[in-house]
Parts: sequence; C-alpha cells; structure tokens
Amino acid sequence: MSWRTVVITKTSKLDYSLGYMVVRDIENTVKIHISEISVLIVESTAVSLTAALLNELTQKKVKVIFCDEKHSPAFELTPYYGSHDCSLKLKRQIEWNVYIKQSVWTLIVAEKIKNQAENLRGFGLEQYKKLYDYIDEIEFNDKSNREGHSAKVYFNAMFGKDFSRNSDAPINSALNYGYSLVLSVFNREVVSNGYITTLGLFHDNMFNQYNLSCDLMEPYRPFVDRVVKNMNVQKFDKDEKKIILNLLNDEVVIDGRKQTFINSIKVYCKSIFSALEDNNTDLIRFPGNEL
Repeated sequence: MSWRTVVITKTSKLDYSLGYMVVRDIENTVKIHISEISVLIVESTAVSLTAALLNELTQKKVKVIFCDEKHSPAFELTPYYGSHDCSLKLKRQIEWNVYIKQSVWTLIVAEKIKNQAENLRGFGLEQYKKLYDYIDEIEFNDKSNREGHSAKVYFNAMFGKDFSRNSDAPINSALNYGYSLVLSVFNREVVSNGYITTLGLFHDNMFNQYNLSCDLMEPYRPFVDRVVKNMNVQKFDKDEKKIILNLLNDEVVIDGRKQTFINSIKVYCKSIFSALEDNNTDLIRFPGNEL
C-alpha cells in the first residue's frame, strides 16, 4: 500500500527506472519505489520529468501535484481512465437519482458542520453550540443554507471577527494550500473509482472541473482548519507547508478503524459511491474529527 508523500523542492530531473522514481539533482541521486508513493508534489518550477515516469505514476494511481512560481498548488496530473469499467460508471453517474444525491448532500453538510463544531469545542470556543443548533435546523438538500450561516460563525470564532476568507492573509494562504492538497486527493479517488470529477451532487459550476470532488471533500475541510489554527500562522513559508503536508499521514478513525488521512478518504469515497449506486445512505462512512 502506498503511503509516502514526496515533495521535490530543488532543481532536479525525475526519471523512471525498473519500478523506481529516480531523482537527480546537482548533489545526489535518490531512488524511491513507486509502490511506496501516494502523493508526489513538484514544488519547484525548475524540475523536469520524463514521459515514461509520468505514464508509470498515472498507471500506479499516484497523485501528482505541480506548484507555481510561488510554490502553491496550481494543477495536477489526472488520468482519463481510472477504472476498467469507467464507461459503465459514467453512465451510472449521469443517471444517479436526484433524491439520493440530495440525501447524500444533506448528510455531507451536516457532517461538515459537526466537524466544524467539534473544532470549536476542542479549542474551548462556545460558538460550537450555535453550530449544533444549525445542524438541527438543516432542511433537505440544505435549502435554508445552514452551511453558509455556519461558515460565518465558525470562521469568526476560529480566526477572529476581523477574519475574512477573501483577504490576502497568511491564514488564507495556509487554508488554501491545505484545501488544494485535499482536493487533489479526492480527485484521485473519484477518477480511480471510475467516475468523473465534473458532475457533482450539489456543486454545478460550469467553470469548475472538480464539482464532485468539491462536494465530497466538505467534511474534510475542518481537518485543515484545525491544523492551521494550531499553527498560529504569522507567515506562510516552507515550514508551514511541511506542517500541512504532514496532515496527509495523520491517523483518522473511520468505520471503527484507524487509517491514515489519505486512506480514510479512500474508505469515505467508496462508501459514498456505494450509497449513490444502491440508493442507501446507511452505507456512508464519515471520518472522526476528535482533537
């Protein structure tokens, strides 16, 4: 089972040889067996990769994330086909019942708000009670937008009343970096299960090619928020990025078992797809978010 998150920060050349990713820079040559790699992050723009390596990484379903000149995630490698029966899966995805999609979305929103509330409670912030009130008020398909109301209370409590998600602040840089990494992991799981990221449950933006992944990742956003809160971000640089990257290997309890953060996403996504295919929301397994 793959488990390593590999980050390339120096000017280097990446190649493929006999099952290994070979990393060559001015000083060293390092070999990493591809079976061990779960996520590859190319942080430097001064990195060259061979087509042979990219092809092998794609076949082994390694998530590859490329960063821009500011070292922030900018784009990713996403294969066309992630499953042997992707044509069948696509037909089913198009035909998913509207009622089951809205039922799943309702549960996703409730779980996201619950995880936000648990974050607030863990940090001793009394506003968690208000979020639990919002959970009780959620209507089917969240018609009254409890998600939006919760977000306002939540972020003001977590990061201060003057905080805005639209500001150019280190906290937002950290949050956006973490969310981008998590979104990439979800994109991999959607594709590897034979579905496409474009057709969402709730998100339906014609300019967003990751509508489904954005839907599914919502309960996982508070995990990023918790890390950023603990960091007490005053700047956002290499050290802060390393802390957020470590989240991918943290332990999470899901379906009664401890899993790495990345593996918990696999379990969660499979359960969501089973629920959608079988019209049974009882099949959904959400991650725990205890501090």
